[in-house]
Amino acid sequence: MKTPILAVLTGKARPFRGDEPSAIGKLPVAEAVAVDAMGLAGDEQADRSVHGGIDKAVHHYPADHYDWWRGQLGAAPLLDAAGAFGENISTIGLDENSVFLGDRFRLGSALVEVTQARQPCWKLDHRFGTKGVMAGVVRSRRSGWYYRVLEPGTVRAGDDLDLVDRPYPDWPLASLFGLLIGGEAKDRIADLRALRDVPALAETWKIRRAKLAEQFGAD
Repeated sequence: MKTPILAVLTGKARPFRGDEPSAIGKLPVAEAVAVDAMGLAGDEQADRSVHGGIDKAVHHYPADHYDWWRGQLGAAPLLDAAGAFGENISTIGLDENSVFLGDRFRLGSALVEVTQARQPCWKLDHRFGTKGVMAGVVRSRRSGWYYRVLEPGTVRAGDDLDLVDRPYPDWPLASLFGLLIGGEAKDRIADLRALRDVPALAETWKIRRAKLAEQFGAD
């Protein structure tokens, strides 16, 4: 399954709110970009304690969702081009119901693996200048997702994102998000137990799973 890459985007850390910096403002790059274990060359994360790192090296957000967001937010200028949600990769044709935890893709010439859905934070509300964006992500499961990089390479707009392996077909990202972020854990004890045996899950979400499992007696 090959999906054309509409845009590859990177960003630098800049003042965002008061003295707090952020690199959520990504801009498209026309030339080929190197991809390694820490993400795209030239891309930054202002707070590496919660952004970036091996398990969140590359952020993908579907352009498919932009029309839905226009219906929620109206004529938000950020939605006129890719990058509104701080994504590095923009495509049409994939979403959280058709992408699964552990999916492996050729991203240009790099090999990447899906590690988790994107957990939204207050920066989305601040970026759009309105309340409800973060809550809308949670409610709608339109989260986007992250990759770890298994093999370095290069990627540019117009390359393909090519699915090469799907080892965990029981874990679409919308379902994973609902379980760990969307408040469904107490009603999905068997899934909490089963997720323990999925090594592709990002380390921070393994910790979250373990805490929820302890809370609801799933271990």
